[in-house]
Amino acid sequence: MSAISFQSVPEMFDHRVQSTPDAVAFYVPNNGGWASLTWTQVNARVRAIACGLQSLGIDLEQRCAIASNTRIEWILVDLGILCAGGATTTIYPSNTPEECAFIINDSGTTFAFVEDERQVSKLASVRENLPNLEKVIVMSGHGSHDGWVISLHDLEEMGHDWDKTHPEGHTNRVNAINSDHLATLIYTSGTTGRPKGVELTHDCWVFEAEAMNSLGFLTAEDIQYLWLPLSHSFGKVLESATIRIGIPTAIDGNIDRLVDNLKEVRPTFIAAVPRIFEKVYNKVVSNAKAKGGVTYRIFQWSIEVGRRVSALRQRGQSPTGLLALKYAIADSLVFSKIKNTFGGNVRFFISGSAPLSDDIACFFHAADILILEGYGLTETSAASFVNRPGEFRFGTVGLPLPGVEVQLDENDNEILLRGRGVMRGYYGLSETTAETLSDDGWLRTGDIGTIDDDNFLKIVDRKKDLIKTSGGKYVAPQKHEGKLKAMCPYISQVLVHGNTRNFCSALITLDAEQINDWAQSEQLSHLTYSDLVNHENVRALIQPHVDLLNADLARYETIKKFAILPQDFSIETGELTPSLKVKRKVVEEKYRHILDGFYVTALQDMTT
Repeated sequence: MSAISFQSVPEMFDHRVQSTPDAVAFYVPNNGGWASLTWTQVNARVRAIACGLQSLGIDLEQRCAIASNTRIEWILVDLGILCAGGATTTIYPSNTPEECAFIINDSGTTFAFVEDERQVSKLASVRENLPNLEKVIVMSGHGSHDGWVISLHDLEEMGHDWDKTHPEGHTNRVNAINSDHLATLIYTSGTTGRPKGVELTHDCWVFEAEAMNSLGFLTAEDIQYLWLPLSHSFGKVLESATIRIGIPTAIDGNIDRLVDNLKEVRPTFIAAVPRIFEKVYNKVVSNAKAKGGVTYRIFQWSIEVGRRVSALRQRGQSPTGLLALKYAIADSLVFSKIKNTFGGNVRFFISGSAPLSDDIACFFHAADILILEGYGLTETSAASFVNRPGEFRFGTVGLPLPGVEVQLDENDNEILLRGRGVMRGYYGLSETTAETLSDDGWLRTGDIGTIDDDNFLKIVDRKKDLIKTSGGKYVAPQKHEGKLKAMCPYISQVLVHGNTRNFCSALITLDAEQINDWAQSEQLSHLTYSDLVNHENVRALIQPHVDLLNADLARYETIKKFAILPQDFSIETGELTPSLKVKRKVVEEKYRHILDGFYVTALQDMTT
């Protein structure tokens, strides 16, 4: 991994096109089915977009924004920008007009690609605040009369014309791109304040793609289903791996179609965030409980058999004799149905972006579904550690990618990373960059971790999220939050609170679908979700799970009080980032009156 095999993403892309021109690159939704695109067909559109941008006068490293859900045009535009020598600025389609304006202005974006008329309207509403935005190119829509908005089709037509009159222009521009040129400017989600632009070079993505290729467990024989936001580094690194390895990829960011699409595509691997596994787990367990009787007993028996087999497989062994027979029966009766939910062909999942509960990982592994947890940050081009199919340990984020160096700060065990995937810096923020990135290339991740004797990394918690109680005891909230969610299928989100307090408390939200199903079985279906969260039977439903969690915790870690909130966290209401991480400070401030009430009441109890 020390040698640079490609100077840039366009050079790596060209190598893929030349190596497998007629192989399927992508499957895309088409009239209720799926159409395929070869690498040659992808290249033709990418070249047209790149030349269209050259006709508009794009310079090296000139920023071009993309505001779109995950779809084939996102990748075509991204590659077109890079092949034109530009740099992609990512914007989540859920961003408000004001957030879009901040990113566009802060990054110096000149051209913005947007998904549809809705995204056009957002930019148009703040147009007076976007003095340097020259063009808006809409993927699905029409141009404006004044020419500020043009369609992607029109840009490609402009590209065809420019290509004819500048036959060497495209190749010359690609050859001019160096490994240290800016490729992507990803703005962090802003869980602790204003988002920062993370500068990732061409070499960052080439390194990531080469490292993943060298591991060998992703191949051109796989079929990937890609639905993750490409505005996030997790989605972007999968794009790079797809190009380097040549993985046929079905792409569709429509979450409502996820289950149906998986059955149609039948992928061999899928990358997802932990919330997806939590929701599937909740549904599987709740459905089994709802059926009750013999069906639920068979489910419980199957999971117990699966856990015994999982324990063997984690030690590199296989079940034999009677256990193998029992497992075959469990697979036929229970596990095969769970696997068919994902298309029935999945070899493994890759989980990232947030901590995955090892209880959830063990449950799925018992059902013969392997989840490989990985770890990285936007600042490290996403992937830095990952478990492998033949080398995995639940509760860890795996082994470092080839070429990634790691060490722990001797004072507090903060994880420090170094390698070619590490960012160039924060755009326009030299002081912030210096605080995070040392002169010799070590990145302070802000995460606390431990490394075992075999080099597997375990994340303890975010450094800023660690709770220090008023008694001076440290609590890692994420571990307890994940465990409680795994214990109770009715819980959607948990936030453990207690910094500078004399005990820990929790805010809990419910999974609307699961709690409504429960309500129906309890003859409470006439109650609304808001009514249910305040119902004494619902609190009685949650309390035993909190008690079970507390039983395994040190006294200072236990959750003494909790509240069930009137609504779940969401991106739209501001409690979740677009990658579904809880904005801890936002939630704590929003429900400050509830949290303060826990401790006021406790003080009153002590003094009366």
